[in-house]
Amino acid sequence: WTAQFSPDGTRVVTASADHTARVWDAKSGRPVTAPLTHADVVWWAAFSPDGLRVVTASWDNTARVWDAQSGQPLMAPISHADRVRSASFSPDGRRIVTASGDGTARVWDAKSGQPITPPLRHADATNAQFSPDGTLVVTASADHSARVWDATTGEARSMPLKHREQVWTADVSADDTRVVTASFDHTAQVWDIRSGQAIG
Repeated sequence: WTAQFSPDGTRVVTASADHTARVWDAKSGRPVTAPLTHADVVWWAAFSPDGLRVVTASWDNTARVWDAQSGQPLMAPISHADRVRSASFSPDGRRIVTASGDGTARVWDAKSGQPITPPLRHADATNAQFSPDGTLVVTASADHSARVWDATTGEARSMPLKHREQVWTADVSADDTRVVTASFDHTAQVWDIRSGQAIG
């Protein structure tokens, strides 16, 4: 389902419908770790900023953190009440944000797996990402909208950014003033975070 390079470009992590994620050598194509195994489809996998860990998101209702060299789990699973559709580290590697079909996204401590924010209520969330400075989270949803949240308090920082169909991904600009969204309505759109208005 997904493939991403490590920060130094020497490895790739893949997420697969065969219930595994895998870390590979980017030059040889050989596996670096044993399979990182879930009980259902692994929808998403990403490296930490230092490249030492991998986080995975699975339809078994969990996200997991793994050692990127040994393939061993580093803590108990992070649990949602439905499929976990994305999981990503914050820019400093200290937090993880997850998005789930249970209608929430959430920020977690990347070492303990304990929640930092209350649930970010966004029906049918498909994706969640930190802003480049780690102060915001943006969520995309099948409810035809994206939302921006405070990554510490969990409070909404924007009105819903609405498309005509499902929003698949969203990302925050480097200066935290804009969001870009991609939607099943065949458009991508840039938005002003403060006003919630479309730009251009």
